[in-house]
Amino acid sequence: MADTTLITRLDTRLDQLVNIDMGERGVEHLFEAARALEGRSLIGAAAEALMAVPEGGTVVLTTGSVSRAWITPDLGENDGPSGAAAIARALVLARNVTCVMLCEETLLPAIRKTCQAAGLFPVTLEQAAIAKADKSLATIVMLPYATDDAGGQAQAEMLLSDLKPDLLFSTERVGRNEFGVYHSMRGIDYGMGRARVDFLFDLALERGIPVVAVGDGGNEIGMGKVADHVKAHVPYGDKCQCGCGGGIGAVTSCDVLVTAACSNWGCTAIAAAMAARAGDAKLLHTPDREALLLETMVASGLINSTHGIVDDSVDGFPRQSHIAVAELCRTIVSRAL
Repeated sequence: MADTTLITRLDTRLDQLVNIDMGERGVEHLFEAARALEGRSLIGAAAEALMAVPEGGTVVLTTGSVSRAWITPDLGENDGPSGAAAIARALVLARNVTCVMLCEETLLPAIRKTCQAAGLFPVTLEQAAIAKADKSLATIVMLPYATDDAGGQAQAEMLLSDLKPDLLFSTERVGRNEFGVYHSMRGIDYGMGRARVDFLFDLALERGIPVVAVGDGGNEIGMGKVADHVKAHVPYGDKCQCGCGGGIGAVTSCDVLVTAACSNWGCTAIAAAMAARAGDAKLLHTPDREALLLETMVASGLINSTHGIVDDSVDGFPRQSHIAVAELCRTIVSRAL
């Protein structure tokens, strides 16, 4: 059985590591606000929620951001997919969970390849049920989500009814503000071609289904939990540049909010905290796997959105920093493995 006092100390160090505001986005303010509301480690709370999913249960995940929506809906950013893949992998290995990943149809090919590089073979729901029953294959189900408001609301009802998920997880998934506009970090409207998955999360919260969300900029699903702090501390948090009258902050809240300087880092830390609780190093998102996913995302055409180019920097942070974060997370939890 895990040493709970040791786990608590490790959780705190993971929180500290991934919330150093290297991008000057104001994430340290969001971290302090979220931590005060949670009353404990954010990484630890997320890991506990994920490890509490029933054995053989179902988790709906989402990630993916159409990065240059005014040019093409086919281009996604590289912050989000590798982190979501790391969490899905840890869930499948730890809890034999059916993971269902939702994103825009245009981004499905790239995110599918990222998940496959993480060790999860894409299958249908029927095939996932077979794999779960005999534990013969680590799988993931990939489904497209509607890109219009009415379609997003209708699909939310259908998916919750059909899948009956035990938990919803979001990372780096932009949500609408109070005027229904989806903003970039530069405060511009880039909602065109964007999946309205936030309606699904709103409905899940209404029905009491646990929601865990990861974000780094204030415009993502989950940040509604610290809305006032997004307005006060994040660039364009109180007033965007599109003229809608609001800021970039997403209205959709969550049960557990994990902040991080880069959303992928938050997911890497959560996987490490899950590994520590299970005493199982297989759940870690390792430096070697991070390197592989970075290369896969480049090959799949996902963009480093800060610099506007397809390369293996993420959010403007160079490749080495992401591999280093994976190594540091592994080092932090090594005493529990």
